[in-house]
Amino acid sequence: MTQEPTALSAAEVQAVRADFPFLARPGRDGRPLAYLDWGATSQKPEVVIAAEAEFYRRSNGAAGRSTYQLADEATAALEDARQAVAAFVGARGENLVFTKNATEAINLVALAVGHASAGRPAAGGAGRRADDDPSRRLALRGGDEIVVTRAEHHANLVPWQELAARTGATLRWLDLDAQGRIDLGTLDVLGERTRILALTHASNVTGAVSPLEQILPRARQVGALVLLDTCQSGAHLPLDFASLSAAGVDAMVLSSHKMLGPTGIGALVATTDLLAAMPPVLTGGSMIEVVTMGSSTYMPPPARFEAGSQPLAQAVGWGTAVDYLAGIGPGRLHATEQALTARLLEGAGRVEGLRVLGPGDTEQRIGVVSFDLQGVHPHDVGQVLDAVGVAVRTGHHCAQPLHAHFGVHASSRVSLGPTSTPQEVDRFLEAVASVRSYFQR
Repeated sequence: MTQEPTALSAAEVQAVRADFPFLARPGRDGRPLAYLDWGATSQKPEVVIAAEAEFYRRSNGAAGRSTYQLADEATAALEDARQAVAAFVGARGENLVFTKNATEAINLVALAVGHASAGRPAAGGAGRRADDDPSRRLALRGGDEIVVTRAEHHANLVPWQELAARTGATLRWLDLDAQGRIDLGTLDVLGERTRILALTHASNVTGAVSPLEQILPRARQVGALVLLDTCQSGAHLPLDFASLSAAGVDAMVLSSHKMLGPTGIGALVATTDLLAAMPPVLTGGSMIEVVTMGSSTYMPPPARFEAGSQPLAQAVGWGTAVDYLAGIGPGRLHATEQALTARLLEGAGRVEGLRVLGPGDTEQRIGVVSFDLQGVHPHDVGQVLDAVGVAVRTGHHCAQPLHAHFGVHASSRVSLGPTSTPQEVDRFLEAVASVRSYFQR
């Protein structure tokens, strides 16, 4: 019987906190900063900052473009980072495509499907597409359906809206229940015309984890291509692409800057079959085999999708970040954040006028808690909290349809990470309990 991961001890959390240099600076009130916006962007441990800087100091070269020592080291560094990030999520390096962010990774798939629908072959080159071209299976036609959920970040909604508009496909969605969880009563949206299902693994507003055990069998039954947005879960839940792909996930996207890594880099992780079927989207140097004045042929994946110079130092930093996360243990980090989330939810229930947007318990959720404070605009909430050194997110969090589901335009959001402590949660609760008094005099 597998033993459940244990939460980090207080001493272990303090050891982690010692690795993050941002904690050395105070908040606006002079006290240590309580950073509770990990869902927007993560802070970076010193080893990640040092790894990126060290690459520039010693190994900066044109990766894949020459045979001198620096170029060889840069090439090796990029591929080592690819292997590290892939291994962290249970994938193989050849199945990971570097992108500039997760949004680009989603668009890469959507645009590739659009190219396939327009008759662009996967392998490139002039001439008519062969009958055995794998891109044919991606082509959408009028009447085909793309399914998303109401819980999606705009990055996993707008590209599919655009694809539907270009191809004549119909966009449909799984709806939500009163707590903001995916309503399995709407699962019949997945039908015989469904060609693509794109869904979040964990909501960036409610923290709810999607019930993949119920959704994926239905998607597989109808033969849908499945893309999973793991931006919120990548650093907070154990991920295993091998198991996910066996269950029916064809692709997932990752965001470095939410995983303790640098900004400016993300990834698409996809099955070998999907990558082989996708026509190239960005074209230019590095992704080609043979170029003549009349036509070009393209490298096999992942190189086919990595046109131009790659973010080498950022890749090195990301590889270091996932090694750091692996050292903590995603399962242990999740257990730690679950305990903090329970403390946060319990305390929020005692704050007059505060309404949590999402589940009121820790079952199948991550440490993301959004809330509406009656009579106070979220931006005002954020400013009052900032004045006492508590950093939270305010706005619609790039999820307007989800906020509309709760009948609000925006919210304030607390999201937890590796340096979060019970004391920081209590500081937030104390501060938020006083907010309304500023506006009701």
